[in-house]
Amino acid sequence: MKVGPDRIRSLSGSGGGPGPPAAQAADGRGIGEAVFDFGERAEAIDCAVEREPTVADDADKMNGAEEAPRQQREKPDPPGYFEGESMTRRRAFTIAAQGIGGLAGAAIVLPAVGFAVAPIFHRGKERWEAVGPLSDFVEDTYRQVVFTETVGIGDAGKTTAYVRKSSKQLGEEPGKYIAVSNRCAHLGCPVRFVEAAGNFICPCHGGVYDFQGKRIGGPPVRPLDHFQTRARNGQVELGPRYSVTSQLEPVRARDPGEFTGGVWEYLYPPRPSTFPPP
Repeated sequence: MKVGPDRIRSLSGSGGGPGPPAAQAADGRGIGEAVFDFGERAEAIDCAVEREPTVADDADKMNGAEEAPRQQREKPDPPGYFEGESMTRRRAFTIAAQGIGGLAGAAIVLPAVGFAVAPIFHRGKERWEAVGPLSDFVEDTYRQVVFTETVGIGDAGKTTAYVRKSSKQLGEEPGKYIAVSNRCAHLGCPVRFVEAAGNFICPCHGGVYDFQGKRIGGPPVRPLDHFQTRARNGQVELGPRYSVTSQLEPVRARDPGEFTGGVWEYLYPPRPSTFPPP
């Protein structure tokens, strides 16, 4: 608060005149000095009480910190809303538009996916073809034959096989016929049987297989594939292709470069279009 000069005079002495000597300050100062000292104190009090506004005060005013919180208005109901409805018209039209868009997208995407995936699961009809009379095949060597593995694509569907009669000395079932594919198990290059060495040799990458088609050298990962065989009407017939493990156990056909047997059966699963092994 501010202290006026009248208040100062009343404090200095009654009646406005100079006070008696007893009114002098105890420390020997005169009345004038005491009034001057009291005025300084009044100015100090005034400066402490009535301070000038600061930047923080201006910021509070601008941000509305000193104002009372405003009452928020309630959100109005959307047009067409009636009490008790569970879905607005806008929401209903939005869901309907999304559903129609999804159906249109499915009508375009599903046929394309089916066209691309269907050949993987398509399995053709099992086909057998005669390659020669029973008397043409012996136990100690192979005879090269050419037959159609895939019909409808001309010469590209033909393949080569090496056929012989089963041998007791090799632990094979008597009276059967063995047909070994000429497709290398490395990259699919054509191999040939070298009768002088009694081995199958791939001239492309140096793959070598023994008389039964087991891998004995080079980069191939498994033995040569086989074809199913049967004897009908005095003829040897060849059927679907199948792969074998390193112990010549039959498994479903694999592509070149894929392992067979053991855990590899799960790491390299066969295509659904392949035929089951014999």
